[in-house]
Amino acid sequence: MISEYQRLDPRIQKWIYRQGWSDLRELQKKAIPPILACDRDVLISAATAAGKTEAFFLPACSAIANIQGGFGILYISPLKALINDQYRRLESLGDALEMPVTPWHGDIAQSKKLRAKKNPSGILLITPESLEAMLIRSSGWLKQAFAPLAYIVIDEFHAFIGSERGMQLLSLLNRIDHILGRVNNPVPRVALSATLGELEKVPLSLRPNQRLPCDIITDSQVHTTLKVQVKGYLEPRTSIGKDPLPSAESQICHDIFRLCRGDSHLVFANSRKRTESIAATLSDLSEANIVPNEFFPHHGSLSRDLRETLEQRLQKGNLPTTAICTMTLELGIDIGKVNSVIQVTPPHSVASLRQRMGRSGRRDSPAALRMLIAEHELTPTSGIVDQLRLQLVQSMAMIRLLIDSKWFEPADTRQIHYSTLFHQILAIVAQWGGVRADQLWSQLCMDGPFQKVGSNNFKILLRHMGERQFLTQLSSGELVLGVEGERLVNKYTFYAVFSTPEEFRIVAGNKTLGSIPVDSPLLPEQHIIFGGRRWKVTDIDSDKKVIYVEATKGGQPPLFGGEGMSIHDVVRQEMLAIYREGDYKITVGEHKVDFADTSAISLFEEGLHYFNSNNLSSEFFIQQGQHVYILLWLGDQILNTLSALLLNSGFKTGSFAGVIEVEQTTVDEVKRVLAKILRAGLPSEFHLAESVPEKFLEKYDEDLPDVLLTEGYGLRAFDVEGVTRWLGKHL
Repeated sequence: MISEYQRLDPRIQKWIYRQGWSDLRELQKKAIPPILACDRDVLISAATAAGKTEAFFLPACSAIANIQGGFGILYISPLKALINDQYRRLESLGDALEMPVTPWHGDIAQSKKLRAKKNPSGILLITPESLEAMLIRSSGWLKQAFAPLAYIVIDEFHAFIGSERGMQLLSLLNRIDHILGRVNNPVPRVALSATLGELEKVPLSLRPNQRLPCDIITDSQVHTTLKVQVKGYLEPRTSIGKDPLPSAESQICHDIFRLCRGDSHLVFANSRKRTESIAATLSDLSEANIVPNEFFPHHGSLSRDLRETLEQRLQKGNLPTTAICTMTLELGIDIGKVNSVIQVTPPHSVASLRQRMGRSGRRDSPAALRMLIAEHELTPTSGIVDQLRLQLVQSMAMIRLLIDSKWFEPADTRQIHYSTLFHQILAIVAQWGGVRADQLWSQLCMDGPFQKVGSNNFKILLRHMGERQFLTQLSSGELVLGVEGERLVNKYTFYAVFSTPEEFRIVAGNKTLGSIPVDSPLLPEQHIIFGGRRWKVTDIDSDKKVIYVEATKGGQPPLFGGEGMSIHDVVRQEMLAIYREGDYKITVGEHKVDFADTSAISLFEEGLHYFNSNNLSSEFFIQQGQHVYILLWLGDQILNTLSALLLNSGFKTGSFAGVIEVEQTTVDEVKRVLAKILRAGLPSEFHLAESVPEKFLEKYDEDLPDVLLTEGYGLRAFDVEGVTRWLGKHL
């Protein structure tokens, strides 16, 4: 039987030999037959640096080695930086085959693009946004240039699934099959990722119409050595004598300085503001200690030059370098080997933690992760969030799920993505000049990625787009761009469907306190935490982007707010399991492995003592003074739903870190009202979303008809079925 290696093009065999490889990895061998078959989709899921890129490109390049007159491989990446990185990695392989490799995005010189336009060949590396621009502006050229296309490969596929950008990508791939006349014989798709939850369901996210079968390839031989530590810190509330105790942030920065100097590391701080603050403090510490600065920020708002200079410094590895970053360095840009990853505050998800952890320990050295977690020093007025040490226990739960259970979040495939559907209708109309409504329905919904959209709602959207002059219908029946549609499509920003949440100013009286992104439900009378204080929302002005608040009384606000829609049910269930077991350690064989330092152990024991002394293993409604606390131990969608039900019933309510706080009431009263709601039947997600003043989360939400905006927001923010089950069990 012929070996997998011998099935590769002889020039690729020579290239492998020149790399000094003694053999291909198991993953790479397993990928060769299905990719060479060129008659199916392939999903390659393996850890960072496991050789996924080569697993695809070695057989794919063998298959297209002799293709002329167009591109043989279309590689799609979520990041321009990842395209630049893959271009560097693929150059020598392309040279071995005399095959051009063309990077194509907004920062690539026009001269390079013009060469590819005149003589398209080999491999094209592109972002979804540049591909969108190509389809709209140059669809005639694209039809010729992509005529021999054998593969479409999507890198970091997890970054697309379940998102607006992911829906755009699936629509783009569908449109390519249509323009090439390959609807019934589609171009095979290959997805690469290190972080895919519920792997067996992913092929449906890769090709919703399932026109091709999908082979799933994983790496069973990878056994990564991990080093994990959780370090605890106290945020002091008191001072000793005249000298105040150092803040937790100061303690954390001093430890980062001590742990990271002299080597290369990544420090994830979760927000741009925190990133800049930590980087500035570390730079000041370097100056104070009269040593060269090794600490630099990396986030999306920095200029391209600053980001690329830092990436190159990490790649070269000749100078010790620590990047303080947001999720910008989470994906697979080759930054060389970093000694460790440090996470300051819990990440948003276990999947994110796995991605970040995979950035260290490359090239046969152990992956190292430190989590630096601050908790408030306890006082008589400390609330339940601080008493339970929820931030610390959430971190421990995520580590246990990652290492012990090997679990991470699956994509949320409930969403309808009306904002992207609106965008794709305009994009297809712009691409063809004019399209019939039934053609749009067929391509986007019936046979495309928007299969959750019903025909009635599709008609509502088209009528609304006509009324608002985004579309105009000709006497022939074709839809063309209207005045507003032309205005949108002609903007250079049109090609991207993603947007960052809009910042709202928080105003108390005549004073602006600051700004926050509104990415979770916010209702009048709701209580929030901002700037270390408690506030009641009195009004929300969506037009002016202002949240009006007034100060409200209560105990000390928790250090850890944790509002949002990101925390999954499984994470909070694991937190409950840790409290009930009285143990956070990881089981390895017959042994329990401890990963907490003495400070973190002490903080955990404080939280455990509070849990046990208040009988929280079986009590889910807690009375403290005039406040009632509800602990659901479930994710943010369910938390949002129960909070909205209570607010709509007249209670003063806030939610922090998975705990709902209800003011000036009793457990009996809260239970009585909830039981009444349960008997009457809970309102739908749509009904709950109607009462949320600010529902714009995605780029084109403000252009949607109210009924579709409300439906989409309801599914994004709430989970009525989950709350119904919980109330039925605990009332």
